[in-house]
Amino acid sequence: MAQTNSKSKPSFTPQISVPATYMRGGTSKGTFFKLSDLPERCQVAGESRDKFLLRVIGSPDPYGKQIDGLGNGSSSTSKTVILSASDKSDHDVNYLFGQVNIAKPMIDWAGNCGNLTAAVGACAINMGLVDADKIANSIDENAESSICEVRIWQENIGKTIIAHVPIYKDANNKVQVQETGDFELDGVTFPAAEVKIEFIDPVDATSDMFPTGNLVDEFDVSGCGLNADSIKATFITAGIPTIFMKAEDLGFTGTELQGDINSDSELLTKLEKIRATGGVAMGLFKDVSEAQTSQHIPKIAWVGAAQSYIASSGKSVNASEIDLVVRAMSMGQLHHAMMGTAAVAIAAAATTQGTLVNQAAGAGELTEVRFGHPSGTLLVGGKTELVDGRWQAKKVSMSRSARRIMVGEIFVPADAF
Repeated sequence: MAQTNSKSKPSFTPQISVPATYMRGGTSKGTFFKLSDLPERCQVAGESRDKFLLRVIGSPDPYGKQIDGLGNGSSSTSKTVILSASDKSDHDVNYLFGQVNIAKPMIDWAGNCGNLTAAVGACAINMGLVDADKIANSIDENAESSICEVRIWQENIGKTIIAHVPIYKDANNKVQVQETGDFELDGVTFPAAEVKIEFIDPVDATSDMFPTGNLVDEFDVSGCGLNADSIKATFITAGIPTIFMKAEDLGFTGTELQGDINSDSELLTKLEKIRATGGVAMGLFKDVSEAQTSQHIPKIAWVGAAQSYIASSGKSVNASEIDLVVRAMSMGQLHHAMMGTAAVAIAAAATTQGTLVNQAAGAGELTEVRFGHPSGTLLVGGKTELVDGRWQAKKVSMSRSARRIMVGEIFVPADAF
């Protein structure tokens, strides 16, 4: 009788564990990694890294639920972040964002996530990526809490972001990130500590914030299923490339909620055609077919004058409380609140006199606007200037919040990447 070799290799591949932090930032959630904690072959961009992160999130999932991963079946929660100590002397941390497609084996590295940006500073401090002396010197001994200014280098877009992270000393005299507080952010159920975010020069000074050179274009949408062959649009690259249109030109009111849009497959197909066509008009694609491999950019959004509506939470939003209404699509679905990067685009466009966003907000010279979105309202500020015939956004600001949900190890099958 043949003997069984008890030391023979198993017929399955064991899992490996990797340290990770699961955080909410703004109205999004994502899995955060320190670059040096990743498996060695995943510490550089490429197929192995993408496959690893896809498995972490649970994509691609034909069921659309990401049950076998940390994603939750929505673009707002299908996100990954990689942090590392910055190699730039005037920055604290490098921040790389990956938007994981739910249904396809694809990660879009083309843009930033403005919501998760709110969590980067706090996570970097907790991961030990911010200089300890800088943190200690930020403490005001006479105040209950202090602010540590974390300078972030956003690697996807090559831009500086400043996060004003609240910190305090605990009972053991150890500095901690303040995560709880009374700041309320529509789209997030519970209050938390406020994190002020500044996007510095969100558009490259050598490129056009309005890529067509116009504040408003006649946008050719023939073949997209609208009742007109062209509509007005504002194309902007601040924060993230975005196409702003009038709600009425799309047959909308500007008060739509997710159920009004995301359950209509014919409407979603129409909006995707408009997005792809706009990507060509902005110079992002040579052909509309390229939009299939770039789901993260451009975004499309529609704006309207301030009006009253009931938010998804049941909260009443009164026209007198806001300057305009905005709705935006993310990864093929109407976003439940507003993407942070799209909020940057809204701020830059609203504070540039003559754009469709500025017109919807009542026109005039504006320095900040409060807009209504599906979950409630958001206040954003901006400063734009016309320099040598080219519009530039010097700074855009907003307040978000962030909180650690889990710190530990994530398990991934070793043969997944």
